[in-house]
Amino acid sequence: MVSSGYLLLIVVTLAIGLGAQWYVNSRLRKYDDVPNSLGLTGADVARQMLAFYGVSDVAIHRGGEGQDFFDPRSNSVTLSPAAYGGRSITAMATACHEVGHACQHAQGYVPMKVRGAIVPAVNLASNAWIFLLMIGIIMNLAGLTMAAIIMYAVVVLFQIVTLPVEFNASRRAMAYMETVGLPQGEQAGAFDVLRACALTYVAAALTSILQLLWLLGQRRD
Repeated sequence: MVSSGYLLLIVVTLAIGLGAQWYVNSRLRKYDDVPNSLGLTGADVARQMLAFYGVSDVAIHRGGEGQDFFDPRSNSVTLSPAAYGGRSITAMATACHEVGHACQHAQGYVPMKVRGAIVPAVNLASNAWIFLLMIGIIMNLAGLTMAAIIMYAVVVLFQIVTLPVEFNASRRAMAYMETVGLPQGEQAGAFDVLRACALTYVAAALTSILQLLWLLGQRRD
């Protein structure tokens, strides 16, 4: 039988996740139709920001829908069609944020290096912890259950370390847009977009922390 505590946890985490997603979507839609006064596409802005900070050998790719990311393995930035070819505030903010990650990589930003170092462990833990937990509970093996919780803690650690990486990339993006003379109103819009996107990482970390605390509480019980 599912406990009332776990049902409450599900409700709270769902509310956090859905609330964050709604806010992000509303901010993105608001500025999707607002053009930047520089008349540049996201790809243009990305190349110019890389040149401004003296970061070379970073390829800019056009990706699929929703594919906006920096890949340190190939040293490349991938932008979704809307961000790559779009001239909106959302496109500009998105492109600058991803280039912020490229700058972090080029400059050896410590939190990014830490996050990269624990990726292999996270890949293993994120897929295995739930199975170990279920087996540990079914077979009443305390050691296996604890191993599952430790694995999940590694996943939570990764999400926590991700926060300064994302915040710093957004700060770099805002600093660049201010430097190139983007009007204050457009800077405010770009900040609104970046803040909303950062909220998804905060929400993910918060829900994971709550889940971990619940698991530890069950362990003590």
